[in-house]
Amino acid sequence: MTAPDASRAPDAGALDVELITVGDELLLGFTVDTNAAHLARTLAGVGGRIVRRASVGDDRAVIADAVREALQRTGAVITTGGLGPTADDLTRDAVADVFGRTLALDAALLADLEARWQRRFNHPLPPSNHRQVMVPEGAEVLPNRHGSAPGLWLEDPQGRWVAMLPGVPREMRGMLADTLLPRLQGRLAATARVVRSRTLRTVGIAESALADRLGAQARTVEGLALAYLPGAEGVDLRVTAPLLPPDEADARLGAAVETLCARVGPYVYGEEDADLAALAVQGCRVRGWTVAVAESCTGGMLGMRLTAVPGASDVVLGGVIAYANAIKVSELGVAPALLETDGAVSEAVARAMAAGVRARCGATVGIGITGIAGPGGGTPDKPVGTVWVAVDVDGQVHAARAVFPGDRHEIRYRAAQAALDRLRRAVDGQAPEPPWVTRS
Repeated sequence: MTAPDASRAPDAGALDVELITVGDELLLGFTVDTNAAHLARTLAGVGGRIVRRASVGDDRAVIADAVREALQRTGAVITTGGLGPTADDLTRDAVADVFGRTLALDAALLADLEARWQRRFNHPLPPSNHRQVMVPEGAEVLPNRHGSAPGLWLEDPQGRWVAMLPGVPREMRGMLADTLLPRLQGRLAATARVVRSRTLRTVGIAESALADRLGAQARTVEGLALAYLPGAEGVDLRVTAPLLPPDEADARLGAAVETLCARVGPYVYGEEDADLAALAVQGCRVRGWTVAVAESCTGGMLGMRLTAVPGASDVVLGGVIAYANAIKVSELGVAPALLETDGAVSEAVARAMAAGVRARCGATVGIGITGIAGPGGGTPDKPVGTVWVAVDVDGQVHAARAVFPGDRHEIRYRAAQAALDRLRRAVDGQAPEPPWVTRS
């Protein structure tokens, strides 16, 4: 094949990029293309712009056609996927075809890969992995500290380029941050305008209630657009600064976040990817508190989230999955009379579970969760989604009731999130607030 048409070289000050994600699994729907979303967000934050996206299958000619057409339009292409060791990993071959280059084995890359394989698996490198060290003539290798497949950068005399990244999301994101992003930032004009966002994470308050609290700023904050992103963990508030110089974007976003925090108050627990479990564990660690959990409808989900936090062992002592009433009685000391009169899903039983697990484990804090996750089991008084959460701190107990929407998994996840929020509030000394019915 011949080299791409050079009649449309990119503008010197622009960073308009086309993205091509490669893999049959993307077209068949077996794999969700999270790489494209991450790349688009990341490039927008430094002044780049994904102007077109395409997904293609593992076909050498199809990949080559997509890359060739993209180069003719923008002169800047990022590909993800197709750099592995198997016969269907054809991206490097296709891009070499577009540029009219031959492939040759890179001896230094081969030696590194052989050593890596020996260290990890104590076994010689399989011959199929030699494909990963085949490099197009004139290409620059992009180091991959996160996996075995190196990335590649191929550029022609007109300055048009293709950056090839692995398709494994962890490897792609790592290489983007380590290697590709600094290179692209160097190509940006000093007057580049960026699209940047900041996200506040809230819990324990509905989307409509957030809008009511924000009032006139429910859609626009400090002149920036505000989006509401509800999910099982709560409602995220994302404020976006579009097409502004970097310093101005950061300043306006900072002002918007301050305004939002002032209005939304204790419902905000963090920014971006903040994890409520990690915040709760850290708060307990600072106070010197230990925690034990008693779970019915969540079936261990709260304990799983707490113990997923690195270093949680100095805070989390243990717990009981008390799914059956008999276990609530024998392991947590819940009085059979409470189960008879109030039912398993009740304030009294949640309180007894929290107190029981705290005493049994010798913890500072005991948390009890009981509820109806569905899809069956609901009644008019206790519909599916009804959950009681109780938190016992050194014998002082508060309990809260909620009725959560969603399917069984969502209800269980929302219940665990609610329990983490109750723990966070206890750590911070915050009093329980509406919309839950609470009693101290």
